[in-house]
Amino acid sequence: MSLFSSQKPLNVWLDEYAISHQNPTNKRIHWLCVPIIFLCIVALIFLIHPYLFALVALGVLWFYWRLSAGLFILMAGFMAICVGVTMALLGLGLGFWFWVGVFVVAWIGQFIGHKIEGAKPSFFEDLQFLLIGPAWVMHDLWRRTSTLGRS
Repeated sequence: MSLFSSQKPLNVWLDEYAISHQNPTNKRIHWLCVPIIFLCIVALIFLIHPYLFALVALGVLWFYWRLSAGLFILMAGFMAICVGVTMALLGLGLGFWFWVGVFVVAWIGQFIGHKIEGAKPSFFEDLQFLLIGPAWVMHDLWRRTSTLGRS
């Protein structure tokens, strides 16, 4: 199965992801670390080569599109913000190794969260959960801040 294909609907993915994210401390850690990891991945791929980023972004956004048009829009917007942050920090002289360091620290945070939770990370079961983590955060953010997300 391709990393960018999905046979499950969004609600099933989110419910499965939520199983190993019940502890309030782990949830807070994920709320912080998941977007940072996503930002780091966007930055690192973009810094390797913008065309490589464009190719990967198309695949990732296709995955989100197949799950939900709304999620696609949220994630495309977040991805654009990530590119903007990358460019701004690159202008300050913070390049590849800065992003590697932040990426490693954020993953350490994730594993600490899972140690607290007492559950292994979801992506140990299915690599597609690496794309569901950011969707889980965005979906929760949308649900908390939007009356449309409550219907």
